Amino acid sequence: MKLNSEEVRRVAILARLGLSEAELEKFRAQLSDILGNFQMLQQVDTSDVEPTAHSVALHTVLRNDEAKPSLPVNEVLANAPQQEGGHFKVRAVLE
Repeated sequence: MKLNSEEVRRVAILARLGLSEAELEKFRAQLSDILGNFQMLQQVDTSDVEPTAHSVALHTVLRNDEAKPSLPVNEVLANAPQQEGGHFKVRAVLE
């Protein structure tokens, strides 16, 4: 489908783009090519193809949550720079 300059100018106005005459001609050719590709895709027989949201099957990469025993407190706090009463000690964030 070949677009004319007026159609491209109208699209540019809707997109709030200021185009020079050279840009207008460049985009006219590019948009015409893109629309031509869509016309070619319209000719492909897809009657036996199920509609899908994705081209490949999706599967979760996350593992299921499983309850497990926690680490001992002294092991967790072993590398803490500061600790107090079995907890991490940090500087106050809010005053």
